[in-house]
Amino acid sequence: MSEPHPPTTVVGAEVDGARADIRFEEGRITRIGPPSSTAGTQVVRADGGALLPGLHDHHLHLLALAARDRSLDVGPAADDADFDRRLRARHRELPAGAWLRVVGYDESHGPLGPGRIDALAPGRPVRVQHRTGAAWMLSGAGAAAAGVEPSADWRFRDDEHLGRAWADDDPPDLAAVSARLAAYGVTGVTDATPFGGTEGFALLAAARARGDLSQRIMVTGGPALADRPVPEGLDRGPVKVVVADHDLPDPDRLAGWFRAAHRAGRPVAVHCVTRVALVLALAAWERAGSIDGDRIEHGSVVPLELVDAVANLGVQVVTQPGFVLAHGDRYLRTVEADDRPHLYRCGTLLDAGVAVAGSTDAPFGPDDPWLGIRAATDRRTRAGALLGPDEAVPPRTALDSFLGPLRRPGGPPRTLEVGGPADLCLLDGPLDRVLADPSSRHVVATWIGGVPVHGST
Repeated sequence: MSEPHPPTTVVGAEVDGARADIRFEEGRITRIGPPSSTAGTQVVRADGGALLPGLHDHHLHLLALAARDRSLDVGPAADDADFDRRLRARHRELPAGAWLRVVGYDESHGPLGPGRIDALAPGRPVRVQHRTGAAWMLSGAGAAAAGVEPSADWRFRDDEHLGRAWADDDPPDLAAVSARLAAYGVTGVTDATPFGGTEGFALLAAARARGDLSQRIMVTGGPALADRPVPEGLDRGPVKVVVADHDLPDPDRLAGWFRAAHRAGRPVAVHCVTRVALVLALAAWERAGSIDGDRIEHGSVVPLELVDAVANLGVQVVTQPGFVLAHGDRYLRTVEADDRPHLYRCGTLLDAGVAVAGSTDAPFGPDDPWLGIRAATDRRTRAGALLGPDEAVPPRTALDSFLGPLRRPGGPPRTLEVGGPADLCLLDGPLDRVLADPSSRHVVATWIGGVPVHGST
């Protein structure tokens, strides 16, 4: 990222609906205007393709995304036997003693406990992550290797403790994650992991210093890190507060976390995936007060009667429309009928004046933001069913939800300006045509700070 790169001119791009040439050097845009000399610059021909600010994913988990890439993703199961076959096959592939990490499990795979896992992978340390990312199940050998008591119960949000137990695993390949995000046109992300210690920050900062992570990165961290600085190369964002549905805190305790973050000059990003969690968070905000930048993460269920309360607090909602596509068919089967109309709202919140930002929650949702843009527009599940069609928004609104500044998700979308950062995404056609069929396959080049990170230049 810090290596010098020759000045570049993108010729014949669509910028805000008009043709223009854009020159950038030393990480900044230096010219936007009609054709002029390109001498001394590297030339990229846009042929009328739209040039946008790079997309921002306002909520994902980089280390978990890298870990998923080297895990067995069981995904939706055809039946219990399918889960068993896949686990046995991976067990046979791995060397003796190596950890087997399984992601994507949910109840459709059948009841799970250490006995079933040990029968499928005898003697193997195995860790199975629930689809939500909130809980782990260990095999008997896995519990022994982690130094914890065997248990048939799920271990909720114990990532950091357990992570130290398998720290001798191969380091996560963040370079591959960064390259994939760049191919989607993503130039900035907010890592929403509620780290309880600074080890996660250190891993991300080291990867960025090596050049493995190209994107600009804002980090959160949990309440214990509210007043802690972050390493060079990272931007300190809101404090992540998890309203855990398996262990609901009372509003006064929540309000205490909010106040501590606010005293440290930081907003809060509050994990809310159920109606009850949202009610508790709103009650805590009533006690502690809200500040600029406070945000609701997910807003998975926002009942209509609570929309005005969210709007009156002035908090933002960082949601994941891609979940409609990825998980919508399961929601239609398993979510109570009363809650289905309230899932992953977009349109109603915007109409009420709530700032809404797009994100993926990868790896717990698809990491491609363009899938979220499509789902926000058509509200279709993978099987083609409609889920919350009244929450659909126009394609440009869906795109704009991924163009807000990292520090102000849901704020006015960034635009290309002389003097602004050369964080850019070039598409293969005019914006209207691309948004008629939103897909990351339209991304042909991406630059971060004027340095090409995707595409041929």
